[in-house]
Amino acid sequence: MASVAATFDDPFVPAGTVPAIPVADIAPWAVFATLVALIFLYFVSTEQGAFAVFKGMYVHEFVHDGRHLLGFPCH
Repeated sequence: MASVAATFDDPFVPAGTVPAIPVADIAPWAVFATLVALIFLYFVSTEQGAFAVFKGMYVHEFVHDGRHLLGFPCH
């Protein structure tokens, strides 16, 4: 049974090499992912510290445990 499942005669799987994805298709998603990661890093590391976008301690309390888990001291 296992040898039947291991055969690669599926018509939906290409027989040759996998074509490369063009950089022009990846670049917008890479920029978007980098921007989201930097925004996340800002809120976890800096918000309610030296710079604050929002008043109060709401953001600080929301990301407090994540901040310590990632090694950012806050108090």
